[in-house]
Amino acid sequence: MTGRPDAREIALRSENGQQLDDIQRRLVTCRLDELRPHPSYVRHHLTVPAFQLSALAERGNLALLDPLVITRDRTILDGYALLELARQQGRPTLPCIELNLNEAEGLQWLLWKSRRSNGLNAFSRILLALDLEPGLKEKARSNQRAGGQNKGSSKLTEDKRLDVRSEVARAAGVSVGNVTKVRQLMKTANPKLQEALRAGQISIHKAWQWRQLSPQGQLRELGLYLGQRGTNKLIRRLIKRHVANRTGPIWVICSDAGPCMKPKNSLRSAWS
Repeated sequence: MTGRPDAREIALRSENGQQLDDIQRRLVTCRLDELRPHPSYVRHHLTVPAFQLSALAERGNLALLDPLVITRDRTILDGYALLELARQQGRPTLPCIELNLNEAEGLQWLLWKSRRSNGLNAFSRILLALDLEPGLKEKARSNQRAGGQNKGSSKLTEDKRLDVRSEVARAAGVSVGNVTKVRQLMKTANPKLQEALRAGQISIHKAWQWRQLSPQGQLRELGLYLGQRGTNKLIRRLIKRHVANRTGPIWVICSDAGPCMKPKNSLRSAWS
């Protein structure tokens, strides 16, 4: 990350509940063994996609000029692929932008940054955002007590529970409905199906449709779905190659008024 995020835009909140008007930052150089992934990143078994690592490797040494983004305790917020590439190349240090954020604030920043097109997918963002829920619930209880509702009770009213779900969805950049679906999937989905969701191989809704199947049934449906998806990709690739190579009409056009017009290249030769 080279730009300077606006604290208002990412809606970070300090521990005392005040919105941060600015995030203190400084450029530092860190040893790789000083850096650690965010606990939520580890807890939910998130990894760097192979395609992202390959794209960075193609940039060569230029890729490692971009700084990682870390918190004051050396927790990585942005730049996991850069760290992995540096390790593969045996680099001892990396440039980092250190933000004056704690762990919870860092998670909010990580989620905001991950909404970009090459960031984490919706399923992974929801998993991370759900880790904010305990703090959001406690804040909702405090607001509820301050407002005179259910004094002495630790239970949230229905509207406050909805507020918490909405805040989780907002942090992840998704709908409340998808947050509910991911909750159910984490209880019912086969681990292999969860892996496919993390990898972006299947949508949240498609996996959710299989939630009531047995673990074996979910694996069967996943295999069929991925197989069909692979077949469709192959067909699109072959069509693209055919269109790029064709020099004449594809189809034989016939009419009652005259003879058929034959293509210059046969369909078989173009697809071979």
